[in-house]
Parts: sequence; C-alpha cells; structure tokens
Amino acid sequence: MFLVPVTRSASEWVRNIDRLFDESFDRFFTGARNGTSEKRSPALDVAESEQAYTVRLDLPGVTKDDVKVSIEGRSVSIEAQPAQAPERKDGDRVLVRERAARSFARSFVLPLELDEERSKARLDHGVLTLELAKRQAAQPIRINVN
Repeated sequence: MFLVPVTRSASEWVRNIDRLFDESFDRFFTGARNGTSEKRSPALDVAESEQAYTVRLDLPGVTKDDVKVSIEGRSVSIEAQPAQAPERKDGDRVLVRERAARSFARSFVLPLELDEERSKARLDHGVLTLELAKRQAAQPIRINVN
C-alpha cells in the first residue's frame, strides 16, 4: 500500500488534476467547444389517462420565458435556452466558474394525436409539466336514407 501525505498543497494539486480530467472527459463526451456545450436532452416521465398525457421534464435554471413547446399531430418538441446573466459586481474577479447555463432540447412522439388548443404547460421549481390533451375522435355522422 502506498500512502501520500495530505497537505494543503497536495490536496490542491489533486483537485486541479481531478478538474483537468473532469473537464477533458466532459468535452470529449458532450462535444463541448470553447466552454459551451451542445443542448442536453432532459429526462422525462410520461403518464396517460383517458383524456390526456402528463409529461414531466427536469429543466434546472430555466425560466418560463426561456421555454418553447411545439405540438404537431403526435409530435412534441421542447427547447429551453436560459439567458446568460452576469453574476459578478464591478471590480470582482471570477476565481472559479464550474456552473454554466445549459440549453435543453427534447422531442418525442406519442401514440395518439394531440389537441393543441386544450393542452397546457407549467414550470415550477425547474420541472416542466405538460398536460397534453388527446384529440377527441370525430363523432360519426348519420345520414338518413330516403
């Protein structure tokens, strides 16, 4: 067994090496370029009732003005682009920046046609909830035979 004495400089050195590998790993697998990354695909949950589908997606750091939901037939597309806000005061220096605003995009297709007019969306505490109403089947028209 090999033991390394831990001192302040040693732990700082280890942290810097870890950060170097973490950043390289992230850039390799997420396609990051120049400190930005491609859009992330948020996890979602889908539940179904007789009248609608309920979809929940995690969109941390996003406001309702940043979210766009598109419905076309059975297809649903969600895009979220958070606004970049400066977080520092005049004269402050940024020493470490590990948090970044992330863009999100997700598309999926549901089994039945959706009614865009009756569907609703709400964003609470970073969770987008979609109530996607199912399109009602047209009532058959009866024609009298003379």
